[in-house]
Amino acid sequence: MPSPSGPVPSGRLPACAAEEAAAGAAPCADEARAVGYRAVFAVPEFRYVFAAHLLSSLGVVVCEIALSVLVFRISGSPLLSALTFALGLLPYVIGGTLLSAVADRYPARRVLVVCDVLCASAAAGMVLPGTQVAVLLVLRCVLAAIAPVFAGTRAATLGEILGEGEAFVLGRSVIRLVNQSAQLAGFAAGGLLLAAVSPRAVLALTAGTFLGSALLLRLGTVARPARDGAGGTERGALLGASLGGVRQLLADRRVRALLLLTWLPPALVVVPEALLIPYAGLLGAGPAGMGLLMCSMPVGAVIAESLAGSFLGPRARTRLTFPMGLFAVLPSLGFAAQPSLGWAVLLLALTGTGISYNFGVDRWFVDAVPEKLLGQAMTVMQAGRMTVMGSAMGLAGVAAEFAPLRVVMPAAGVVGVLCVPVVIREVRRTAGAVRAGAPAVPGPAGPVPGTEN
Repeated sequence: MPSPSGPVPSGRLPACAAEEAAAGAAPCADEARAVGYRAVFAVPEFRYVFAAHLLSSLGVVVCEIALSVLVFRISGSPLLSALTFALGLLPYVIGGTLLSAVADRYPARRVLVVCDVLCASAAAGMVLPGTQVAVLLVLRCVLAAIAPVFAGTRAATLGEILGEGEAFVLGRSVIRLVNQSAQLAGFAAGGLLLAAVSPRAVLALTAGTFLGSALLLRLGTVARPARDGAGGTERGALLGASLGGVRQLLADRRVRALLLLTWLPPALVVVPEALLIPYAGLLGAGPAGMGLLMCSMPVGAVIAESLAGSFLGPRARTRLTFPMGLFAVLPSLGFAAQPSLGWAVLLLALTGTGISYNFGVDRWFVDAVPEKLLGQAMTVMQAGRMTVMGSAMGLAGVAAEFAPLRVVMPAAGVVGVLCVPVVIREVRRTAGAVRAGAPAVPGPAGPVPGTEN
């Protein structure tokens, strides 16, 4: 297997950076040296991960569109068609809890490649003529259950490829940029493809994107041993290990606080986003206006993420964490005035800029969890985020059945103003828990702060 050439950074944060990141402080002087996107892409192995993620992300978005159209054509049911999107979020909790130990128990490259192959197989199953709607929805659930395991494993692998300082934070930023950009490009590409070919042909193409991602990861990433060094009987059953690891993570006050900070703002910002189609109808905006509303939040996210990663240093990005985490939920308050199309687009774009708060959270979270549970921790983080977002979207839809949009949409902002500061205060209170509460546990490249309360 040809290995990528060039030095591959490794190891945990430098000593002073580990302490300051755990405490929510600014990076030390050594780490504050310029580390930009160019330095991240200079690592050959990361370029393969980036290309694979770009392929699979586009495949997921296009798959959702094509599958929704296919289900509607077969069943004629708007409810079942909409359900295909909901099933892209809610089954995350299954993979994120029952299968989370996979991310650390097996070598990362093997996990990533197998996940891509399984996703390709599920997409290929959707292509088969005569496949019933129930089977299509089950296959969609399979994709959603695999997704958090894949995302958590990849996130932990970035720490081995890039190191776990600012390069890791920027690597995670690139992944988020791909996710947001894939929404924009995927919807456009999916619409064009469906205008030219059948939904099943588009689904066949998405199966090819997953296989392409698997090939890139197999050929372009290094074969590393599993992070969980326990072998055989010491590991126990996968289900027990997964649930045990989740319990261990949630028992840590610092980790709980950071997970809440990771989950809460996204769950609130998707409430107005989930109601954009009926809001566009309320404004009489038409298909063009509807598309403009749907694109506004990803555009704001891409702009803010790229600007923060390109022009701000580690200290400035860290200082933005709490303000931007709170700011993300504020623009939705403007929907109480039932703004016109232009003002609604502006509010949504401003909401998207709140994504930049993740720079600091990513750094603190990686430092707060033990090395052997890093993959599982990232899996739980991703699964929890997607699950609460899916739940919030569902609750928003239910609430909109009984209350006007100008009440439901800004209600998320009200909840955010009340709850996000509470979570931020808890993160501040636990800032010293990582270094003050427990002895260091050995990691692959030096001591790692423990995570006891």
